[in-house]
Amino acid sequence: MRNLKNTLFYIIVISGFTYLMFRIIERGKLLEVGIKIISPSTNDSQWVQFLASLFHNLKHPLALLLFQIITIVLVARIFGWIFRKIGQPSVIGEIIAGIVLGPSLFGMYFPDMKEALFPVASLGNLQLLSQIGLILFMFVIGMELDLKVLKNKANEAVVISHASIVIPFALGIGLSYYIYHQFAPAGIEFLSFSLFMGIAMSITAFPVLARIVQERGIHKTRLGTIVITCAAADDITAWCILAVVIAIVKAGSFVSSLYVIGLALIYVLTMLFVVKPFLKRVGDLYAKKSNIKKSVVAIFLLTLIVSSYLSEIIGIHALFGAFLMGAIMPDIAKFRNVFIDKVEDVSVILLLPLFFVFTGLRTEIGLINDAYLWKVTGCIIAVAVVGKFIGSAVAAKFVGQSWRDSLTIGALMNTRGLMELVVLNIGYELGVLSPKVFTMMVIMALVTTFMTGPALDIINFIFKTKDGIIPSEVKNRSDFNILISFGNNEKGKSLLRLANSLVKKQADSANVTAMHLTVSDEMHAYNLEEYETVTFEPIVQESKKLNQEITTIFKATGDIESDIADIAREGNYDLLLVGLGKSIYEGTILGKVLGFTSRIINPDRLLDKFKGKEGLFENSPFDDRTRLIISKTKTPLGILIDKDLHNIDKVFVGIINAGDVFLIDYAQKLMYNNNSHITILDNNEHTKNNFIVENALSTLEQNYPDNIEVFHLDQLNKPFLQQQDLIVFSLETWKKLIDDEVSWLSDIPSVLIVKP
Repeated sequence: MRNLKNTLFYIIVISGFTYLMFRIIERGKLLEVGIKIISPSTNDSQWVQFLASLFHNLKHPLALLLFQIITIVLVARIFGWIFRKIGQPSVIGEIIAGIVLGPSLFGMYFPDMKEALFPVASLGNLQLLSQIGLILFMFVIGMELDLKVLKNKANEAVVISHASIVIPFALGIGLSYYIYHQFAPAGIEFLSFSLFMGIAMSITAFPVLARIVQERGIHKTRLGTIVITCAAADDITAWCILAVVIAIVKAGSFVSSLYVIGLALIYVLTMLFVVKPFLKRVGDLYAKKSNIKKSVVAIFLLTLIVSSYLSEIIGIHALFGAFLMGAIMPDIAKFRNVFIDKVEDVSVILLLPLFFVFTGLRTEIGLINDAYLWKVTGCIIAVAVVGKFIGSAVAAKFVGQSWRDSLTIGALMNTRGLMELVVLNIGYELGVLSPKVFTMMVIMALVTTFMTGPALDIINFIFKTKDGIIPSEVKNRSDFNILISFGNNEKGKSLLRLANSLVKKQADSANVTAMHLTVSDEMHAYNLEEYETVTFEPIVQESKKLNQEITTIFKATGDIESDIADIAREGNYDLLLVGLGKSIYEGTILGKVLGFTSRIINPDRLLDKFKGKEGLFENSPFDDRTRLIISKTKTPLGILIDKDLHNIDKVFVGIINAGDVFLIDYAQKLMYNNNSHITILDNNEHTKNNFIVENALSTLEQNYPDNIEVFHLDQLNKPFLQQQDLIVFSLETWKKLIDDEVSWLSDIPSVLIVKP
């Protein structure tokens, strides 16, 4: 009855007020009498009017800006993925994406399309958005700095860091002496030009360096700690020097800049001794609460904006204010995580690529159009490498580092990346750098960042060493080594129970390694150790319950699937265990659509399609990550479909084909180490017709008569399978069962799929 009343009310209200609006509009037309109404030309058809309106909407500034963002983000992600695949930081790919979309390539071959996509009138909006992105990014960079490490390693780090600034700074000023007349913009004093060349040579990209250190697994080593500390000290010093340089350039002379520098000092001291204690008090007040209120978040973000505003007004650039605000944030991991989570995705994924493209629009490779200009560019690159690479290495050797570590520090400190582009854009906007010099310096930034990875590989090759991540326990080589790679704690504990059941009685001759890999873009140097401790705590607790000793591997990486396969191979593991992931779209209409479109969305799947690997997995239930691990891994692999696996007392092993005989080895390990009861499905009477299978089973029946029985397919039923703790199949058999849509696979317990 209530539903009927609601329906009648709905119909009466909608129809009644619709009729009322219609009558008012009809009467309103009478008001047009005597008024000249401007209407679309009656000569044009409605279709022509619609098209005219559509094209007008496409040219609207907001529509154009949104289309620019869509294009930029897509191109940047594609180039970032390509460069990750060749072992380079994704930031290089994103920078090159900006250059590709600029006049150097897109504008050269498709000038009309480039002008339509990036008309000059629209660049102001793009620049403003990119600057907002940079402010948020510099705020994150400030928060990423762990100032505590400066106290622990201050002596060595300050010597190396300051040497890595003053040496390239001096060489940059020396270089400017020779190129000032030819390349400095008209009306720019030598002091301004030389100072900017000096600071541009001195920058190190702390975020790129930190991620390279993480991805190479050396963040826990003494070398990793020193180089992170050097980069942090370098970042702080370089940005302070940059603020002074900007003040001098804007003021016009050193004497008049002293007023700006004095005001800047007052601002910095106020931030350190007034604002920082206030923020710390707020942080301490809310540190133990489960949720941080929006009003508290508003206080911090408003302080960020005010800090950036004041530094811009003073004349030392808004980015310095954002960086300083990040550096004085409360030293509470929870607080920093909250703000990084809120800010980083928007700034890095959405707004920062706009900055790369805006830089690319300014970078005209075509300006370097003769051999002499390329020689000058080569000289700039050489001065940059000698100053930063050699300068840092010599300083590191002087304070007592080995030649291998000194050269490694030099190679890492020579990484310039995004931070160099920030400095160059500031110089360009101030009119200190001409378009030619700007282009040369962008090329230098790309070359010095690109060379970091190969330089580290060459150093390791010369000194016959490797950035090893394999624990020493594994290197000593046990008889049976198991590597479990887990993404979340519950899957990790199930994998550990499974590994323990395979080696329980062989503690002296077996090793279990628990590994967690995380995407490097999601990790930050300041909370890396805390994240590792929290991640492994449940696994360590479970290992104590099982009385199973484990070694651990934690690594931040840009390519999880490849690293899982590489670590398993380098460690000579006898078995790699992973958990099966689950797509968030599984079982939905959207999932069926994305099943087709993901080949285009996911570049890895598209690549495998061209290689012919995709067809192997089209009908399998594997998620993309598991599918990639299968295709890349050469080590024996076990994929666990976990349904809350606790006990492994009853195990069902399917011998469907003669090639499944290797599963008997795992059955034997379970019987010996875990006293498991094994039921073997003999589908084609391999126990009688295949000598290898028959002989293997015969040996097991003799050694473990109470732990083994053989089933045939006609004895198999769903209630029996549901009583098992674990079901084991080979990968080939599992794919065949899925393709055949075998009915008894539904509602079964945990499954281990093994690839030999």
